[in-house]
Amino acid sequence: MIKTENLHKAFGSNKVLSGVDLEIYDAETITIIGGSGTGKSVFLKNVMGLLKPEKGRIFIDGTEITGLREAELLQVQHKFGYLFQGAALFDSLTVSENVGFGLINLYNPPASEVRQRVGECLAMVGLKGIEDLKPAELSGGMKKRVGLARAIAHKPKFILYDEPTTGLDPIMADVINDLILHLKKQLKVTSIVVTHDMKSAYKVSDRIAMLYKGKIIATGTPDEIKKTSNPVVHQFVEGLSQGPIEMDVERKD
Repeated sequence: MIKTENLHKAFGSNKVLSGVDLEIYDAETITIIGGSGTGKSVFLKNVMGLLKPEKGRIFIDGTEITGLREAELLQVQHKFGYLFQGAALFDSLTVSENVGFGLINLYNPPASEVRQRVGECLAMVGLKGIEDLKPAELSGGMKKRVGLARAIAHKPKFILYDEPTTGLDPIMADVINDLILHLKKQLKVTSIVVTHDMKSAYKVSDRIAMLYKGKIIATGTPDEIKKTSNPVVHQFVEGLSQGPIEMDVERKD
């Protein structure tokens, strides 16, 4: 379904991805973990074609996208829904207009179809009857759910979640986790989640992959990652201050 081979991405002298090899299977939810600034969101944006790698190849449904022309790439991007870290709602638009925004721009269906689909998507995320509210009237958790409704409005094959629980209290974070599981079951989508929230990662994932120093250093089921013998992975998932990650930071300083 989605495959990256030797993926490299840099911004100037800052090498963010340094040879990422990863295969993501049909209808699975894979979570990419790693510290802040390790390139998790950059990886998502490369997979979706929002960024272009300097080296390596990306395959979506067997098609290599790294060399596609803009019009061809756009057709591939239609397969994706994206939940941005901060929800990224348009403040001047209503909830209904936000949810329907991508659907209208991609396909321009009749207004009656847009209203129906907006209602369906808001119901799927537990937010019936808020179509006329503005983002300023919503809580942080509601904004995340509206962003998720927008991501699924055009019936994507893949959903990318960028830090879906960041900034939420533990109860609302678990509501989002349950939504990820519900949408996977209901929509049969393939999902990539990036997070440093291990409680979320363990709950929503079929597999977990750790990104460290620009490479995937471990993959496995949640249970395998919990029991890992890799000292870097162990330090991260246990949230330990002492270990090889700390030593690397000290050497850089």
